[in-house]
Amino acid sequence: MNARDHGQPTRLRAAASSFLAVPALSLFLCGALHAQPQKVEGAAPGIFTCTDARGRTLTADRPIAECTDREQRELNPSGSVRRKIEPTYTARELQEREDRAREAAIQAARITDERRRERALLVRYPNATTHDRERADALAQIDAVTQAARKRIAELGEDRKKIDEEMEFYKQDPSKAPGSVRRKIEDNTQSVSVQNRFIAEQEDEKKRVNARFDEERTRLKGLWSPQNGGNPR
Repeated sequence: MNARDHGQPTRLRAAASSFLAVPALSLFLCGALHAQPQKVEGAAPGIFTCTDARGRTLTADRPIAECTDREQRELNPSGSVRRKIEPTYTARELQEREDRAREAAIQAARITDERRRERALLVRYPNATTHDRERADALAQIDAVTQAARKRIAELGEDRKKIDEEMEFYKQDPSKAPGSVRRKIEDNTQSVSVQNRFIAEQEDEKKRVNARFDEERTRLKGLWSPQNGGNPR
């Protein structure tokens, strides 16, 4: 047997060993794959919980009918929150919610506007002295206008005396007085009425001004308070 013949059985045995090892490896791999955990189809069922209208905490394996009008939570098996289920509202309940939300928005806007007005008021009147001074100035202007109207009434009174002197000649029969004299009387009477009405309007204006400043003063007292950083004087 030559060297070539001597090495041939060795190669044959090695090849046979390799051939036999392939099925064994395949069997090992298949067993390993079957030993791995199988993928679960879908998440594990959750637990639903809520607090009903009577304050009771309810749990179930499906959405709870007693809590359709309130929020429910679906929990994972570990106890963590998987999701939140919003309440189911009727059309009437939805309308009521919208009305409440709209009213809340209006109220919030009103409060914001009120705060803005208060800030503007405080800038205009940082203390009571400035507020008193502006009230006095506003009333003084009205008094000046009223005084001018009273002066005009006094002038009309002097004019009326002159007209009455002209009418002395027609005292017995005023119908015989010239038309120009009668028109003077009518114009004078009407002018006096206009001035008196104007004075009454100015008195009403004084009341409105005082009422406005009184209202502002009430609001400003809180804004001038030391805790709000105000300066009363």
